[in-house]
Amino acid sequence: MKTSTNNRAQPVDRGAAIYKALWHAIIEQALQPGAKLPEDAIGEKFGASRTIVRSALTRLAAEGLVELRRNRGAAVATPSWNEARDIFDVRLGLERLVVARLAGRLSREQIKVLKMHVDAEEEAHGSNAPLSIRLATAFHIKLAEMTGNPVLARYVSEVASRCGLILARYSRPHSSECAVSEHRAIIEVLASGDSARATVLMDQHLNAVADRALIVPLPQKERDIKDILSPYVFEAAVAEKAAKPRRR
Repeated sequence: MKTSTNNRAQPVDRGAAIYKALWHAIIEQALQPGAKLPEDAIGEKFGASRTIVRSALTRLAAEGLVELRRNRGAAVATPSWNEARDIFDVRLGLERLVVARLAGRLSREQIKVLKMHVDAEEEAHGSNAPLSIRLATAFHIKLAEMTGNPVLARYVSEVASRCGLILARYSRPHSSECAVSEHRAIIEVLASGDSARATVLMDQHLNAVADRALIVPLPQKERDIKDILSPYVFEAAVAEKAAKPRRR
């Protein structure tokens, strides 16, 4: 009976691992807006069925990162300029709620975790641009998760991820990373308990990120989907293995 349960759980784990790998590839801008996402090629690369790949793509589509186009297959979403500005406005409102909830309420352990995360951002900055971009986005998601409000965390995760997609399409070269110093300043003011100042800093920070965007889309390079996903296959395998229940 235990074996049967484990067998049923494995496809779910595989789908979650593929979802996360594709999420990383999109946020790190390896998969650019408009890039085609053929189920057969992705399934072959990750050693998964088209059904499992479709499930991961559907989840990404629900978060606004993928477009499921009838009779044309899936592709990385391509936000319009007007939509981009609207998404940043929504993000601004959500992250104001985040700092209002966190100011003066962060534990020492949470502050330590945030500082370690920004240290990783600083280490990646200038040497690993894709990782730097992903960590910058993850910083805001981590803040939202620390509020203890799963609904708020979910919405911040979605809009922050979509903002990363917007920057991939519209940002100036080398401008898509959030400033590490701005993240450090936000941590310090949250730890001090100054909610008003935290709101001001977060507004300034997110407005600066939005201002890095250009109206003219950046030129896109055609690359084979399998080549793009190669670095993410091992990551998915590790995530899947970690998610599987251990047999006793």
